[in-house]
Amino acid sequence: MKKELVTLNESVLRALDFFSENKPPQLNLEEYPLPFVVGSGNAYNTGTILFSNRAAVFANESNFRNLLKSFKEVISSGFIKHAIIISASGEKDSVWEIEEAKKAGLSTLLLTCSAASSAAKIADKVISYRKVAEPYTYNVSTYLGMILSSTKEDPQKIKDVILNFTFPDNFNSYESYAFVLPDGFLNICPMLDIKKSELFGPHLSLRAFSEGYARHAKFVVPSEKELVISAGCKNEYFGLPQHRWEISLPAEASFALMLSLTYFIVGKIQESKKPYFMENIENYCSDYGPKAY
Repeated sequence: MKKELVTLNESVLRALDFFSENKPPQLNLEEYPLPFVVGSGNAYNTGTILFSNRAAVFANESNFRNLLKSFKEVISSGFIKHAIIISASGEKDSVWEIEEAKKAGLSTLLLTCSAASSAAKIADKVISYRKVAEPYTYNVSTYLGMILSSTKEDPQKIKDVILNFTFPDNFNSYESYAFVLPDGFLNICPMLDIKKSELFGPHLSLRAFSEGYARHAKFVVPSEKELVISAGCKNEYFGLPQHRWEISLPAEASFALMLSLTYFIVGKIQESKKPYFMENIENYCSDYGPKAY
């Protein structure tokens, strides 16, 4: 009998419960001035969150080799000494990324949830995070743990916040959803865009912008079929007035809360629509997904 897959919102609650009882390891970024920070997909986005207030050179699987060439003289001078590779699995692209970083003369740190992975075996240093079982691609606990290790937010307080706001009565009826987030949370937006592709593919519109991005012609065409959700900011201009939902957040809200909140809402959207992810993930995992590597 197949195990029933949970929706994203349920994974968020499970992850918060887990981290309330199991604190993630401490992450001291001061030890790594101006590193390369390398990851794929939401590992990359997690890196931009971890280093949102620190100098870093961000790279992904598509441009890391070229960036190493571009910064060759800077690396040789000793100005850049470290590469931080972020990978929940510690496999796939992270293995060659560590190999290339070491060839370039960089010290390597791997942030992973797989201490025995191929990448962990060759990295100079490994910080291993615990996670909870969750559907493939969700990666809620994997990256949430890393973010919590940096922001040191209280998972129980985050859970209290996301369970104590009320959804609009017609929430389930929309065909399109757009998030508008404070500029400081810009790096959450691409994580939501990835969830759109994973959970809905071409079947539903899910957009996410910072306030600054939203001003640049993102809402030229409004629709009564789109709900515009602003979290932690006022929305006076984006979307039709009767189809806006403003969510107030505590003044001290940081990245773990914003990620948990927005993922929770995306999970509620997933819960209200056809199970596109559930219908396709098994075939993806057993067939065309792995073949791309």
